[in-house]
Amino acid sequence: MCRHLGWLGAPRTVGELLLDPPYGLLVQSYSPRRQKHGLMNADGWGVGFFDGAIARRWRSAAPLWGDVSFASVAPALRSECVVGAVRSASIGMPIEPTASAPFTDGRWLLSHNGLVDRTVLPLSAHAESTVDSALLAALIFDRGMPRLGDTVTEVAARDPDARLNILAANGSEMLATTWGDTLSVLRTGDGVVLASEPYDDDPRWEEVPDRHLVHTDGSAVRMTALKGSV
Repeated sequence: MCRHLGWLGAPRTVGELLLDPPYGLLVQSYSPRRQKHGLMNADGWGVGFFDGAIARRWRSAAPLWGDVSFASVAPALRSECVVGAVRSASIGMPIEPTASAPFTDGRWLLSHNGLVDRTVLPLSAHAESTVDSALLAALIFDRGMPRLGDTVTEVAARDPDARLNILAANGSEMLATTWGDTLSVLRTGDGVVLASEPYDDDPRWEEVPDRHLVHTDGSAVRMTALKGSV
């Protein structure tokens, strides 16, 4: 299991979003508050952000808390759209930078919080790693983001035990799904945060119901029940 966070709105620094909050991804890497599977997320991390129309990334196989270089640079990285993640590797999965989210097709940044049987996913030359999350990301990219909800429900039908929380952004919109794990939304005066769990105790955080698709343009937030929701 993993934890992820996305921001869309006025420019903010990566440090403000990932490192500074009292319960942000830095803390979630060693002491998550709402994680249902696993105790920590020490098997890598990644952050992606948009520099104009260009998606840029920084990924590592080391724990986020040990990267002093990132901590020194993160306050200088500023963007209107950021996707960050910390990773807890599933048993048998490699620990390598390319296995850490966010994954990209050049237009979208995508993170997967969950687990899926790799045998139900097609092999893809576009997958960045052999881990389930990378194969799932390649499938979502190949099928197209407008079909994200359908892709999630179809994969879930092939693997009923799958946990399929997806978070994706392209600089102007952000999409997420809840399927088997937590997601919260924070609407601020200048943007929207989607996160596996709240990074502070702001009372404006809202929990997203399970088996829902979330869409935001940085102001309005729309939630739609996915097929198979109960």
